[in-house]
Amino acid sequence: MAMNLPIKLSRRSLFAMLPALLTACSGVDLLNATVATDSYRRTPDLPYGPDPRHRLDVYQPKTEVVGAPLVVFFHGGSWSSGERGDYRFVGEALASQGIVTLIADYRLSPAFRYPAFVQDSAGAVRWAFDHAARYGASPARVFVMGHSAGAYNAAMVALDARWLAAEGLKPARLAGWIGLAGPYDFLPIGDRQTQIAFDWPGTPADSQPLSHASRASPPAPLLAPAQDNLVNPQRSTVAMAERLRARGVRVESELFETVGHVTLLASMASVLRGRAPVLARVTAFVRSAG
Repeated sequence: MAMNLPIKLSRRSLFAMLPALLTACSGVDLLNATVATDSYRRTPDLPYGPDPRHRLDVYQPKTEVVGAPLVVFFHGGSWSSGERGDYRFVGEALASQGIVTLIADYRLSPAFRYPAFVQDSAGAVRWAFDHAARYGASPARVFVMGHSAGAYNAAMVALDARWLAAEGLKPARLAGWIGLAGPYDFLPIGDRQTQIAFDWPGTPADSQPLSHASRASPPAPLLAPAQDNLVNPQRSTVAMAERLRARGVRVESELFETVGHVTLLASMASVLRGRAPVLARVTAFVRSAG
């Protein structure tokens, strides 16, 4: 069952503390401690490739429904940090809504640079298609999803056909993609960690997801905070939504005033779900697509 928060640690105070707390393992542990343990089944540490970072965890709904949708989720962290185990609250949230969820790690900077993390993301999606039926999901209902840097990975897999082609797939096989506070257009690069991850100033122009939006792109909901101190929502989320709509792609977009870059994702956790309807928006899209 979910852990009850102490009286002194109200939902409001937890929400206020999250931006600082989630930069440390203790903060993620605190958030995950509020998550129910009886709403999903978890199969951890499954390899989808040869590297130690080629690992994923599967979260299944407690009650299996044959042909369920499947979401492959990629975490953020400026392509230089992040662990799939920190996102149990995401796996539980989606599994509790009947969605089989894969949370995948990928190789990180500075040891690896673009396009390694995009290639890894495509490899995890290949694994999802190959194993969907084993976990009660339908290969016809596979989605990619990410937050921040992970949303970039999801966007590139869904929009730039090169990466799935290397895995023998096409973006058209995806039922859709879901972007949370994603950076889709960020050249020139000012942030030092991102410069390293993308070998700036030698970053190729076609590394930007916005340049790959086309009439063949899968449908998407794009969600972001209205005020984001890390990723410009107008330049990325709003611009991507406008580009996709102009090409006739079904896209839903929304900017939330009540959350920031970190708390947008944290609001998927049951204890903070009232702050923004992120889970509701994602679930509605997944149920209606594919």
